[in-house]
Amino acid sequence: MVGNKLLPKLSQDLLEILNDEDYYDITIEVGNDPYVKVFRAHMVILNYRSSYLRRILSTNKKKNDEVLTFIKLSNIIPEIFQVILRYIYGGKISLEEYDIPDIIKIMIATKELGLQELIPYLESFLIENKTNWIEQNFDLIYQTCFENDSFLELQKCCKDLISKEPNKIFNSPNFSSIPEKLLTTLIQNDNLQMNEIQVWEHVIKWGLAQNPELPSDLASFSKEDFNILKNTLQRYIPFIKFRNLTSKEFLKKVKPYKKILPKELYNDLLEYFLDDDNDLIKRSEPRTVKENNIDSKIITSQHAELISKWIDRLENTDKLITSYKFKLLYRDSCDGNEFLNFDKFREICKNQPRTVIVTKVKDSNEVIGGYNPVEWKCEFYEATKDSFIFSFSNNSIENYILSRVNVKNEEYAIYCGGTNLGPAFDGDLTIYKYGPDVLEYKCQRESYEKLITSKNSDILEEFEVFQVE
Repeated sequence: MVGNKLLPKLSQDLLEILNDEDYYDITIEVGNDPYVKVFRAHMVILNYRSSYLRRILSTNKKKNDEVLTFIKLSNIIPEIFQVILRYIYGGKISLEEYDIPDIIKIMIATKELGLQELIPYLESFLIENKTNWIEQNFDLIYQTCFENDSFLELQKCCKDLISKEPNKIFNSPNFSSIPEKLLTTLIQNDNLQMNEIQVWEHVIKWGLAQNPELPSDLASFSKEDFNILKNTLQRYIPFIKFRNLTSKEFLKKVKPYKKILPKELYNDLLEYFLDDDNDLIKRSEPRTVKENNIDSKIITSQHAELISKWIDRLENTDKLITSYKFKLLYRDSCDGNEFLNFDKFREICKNQPRTVIVTKVKDSNEVIGGYNPVEWKCEFYEATKDSFIFSFSNNSIENYILSRVNVKNEEYAIYCGGTNLGPAFDGDLTIYKYGPDVLEYKCQRESYEKLITSKNSDILEEFEVFQVE
């Protein structure tokens, strides 16, 4: 115990030696032109502290007629080497002083210099303190740790994130720059927390990003442009579960890219989606987590769990006491029709209590919806103090807005009526049909606590209703 108390003094003395100007016997040139810095050091310390430097010194020993030994490290940035050199001498490093990109550079340099004992410490610091940053910059972490077999804990962290929350990687702002190996791993994952059409859209997005010279407008693509995109994505197409799409999704999202699909595959899919007998099969094959049996093309089991907590008026961090099952009652792409009405919705959902409405905004990852604890009664307002509306942005359960009905306006909480009007939470969230195959929502603050979206209206891609049991 007494000895341990003396270690800080020893560490400080060794750092003083690093600053010594009289007894150093080696110079180290670090960096590349024009950014180079020369460090002075002591061979005996470097020899015993770094296996990499020991190997260099063993082949570059000082001759009798030389005053100094000189080595060059061109792969390391001078500022990073200075941090590591202080660790080599003093055995201390304070990571709180550095931003995360610099810590990554320290890790890579640590591995190169053979300071194996420092690697677990650096990994633990990132995993325990910088989880959000890792998720937001997953491409950099993934590439770093899998290019270096020494970073085993970070590799495990990456594998866990891929398995449990792959949607965070898909929705990362840096998704387009992820390496090929990672994209393959992601789309082969059968437990993706997203719909198959979203997987397809992300794969297309990634492929286009790899070829920035391609036209921004698909209508301007030449035969050669399609061939370029096809060559980029051909290895990933076999992993897309196209039969999990709806006919509408295939028509609007896949057919425009038919030239990048193998001809035999496209013809098989065309025949499949033109066959009405396959409708029920298509509806039963969503690529979602099987846990909790969430048959949805919009939300995941994680969304459902959070909505369940809101139903029970729990905090997000509370443990869910009641176990809810989300039973699909209505999906507009399967049950709706091309007319300006919601007849099928009313037929299926009339008098059904405890329902959750979810919609997906077109050409975005925004989800908008609401919970109705009472029955849907056509042409009448229904009063309740327990209804709420919500939105999720970027398809993330962390980015949400929850808005409950105001106590003073409980009598106007729920409404369903009008020719082209679907379910409505007063005027705060109303779903319309404005033309054949056109869904739209409108939001304005009337009877609920706050607005759930910055737009007062937009087009919807899909609309689902679940009964919570």
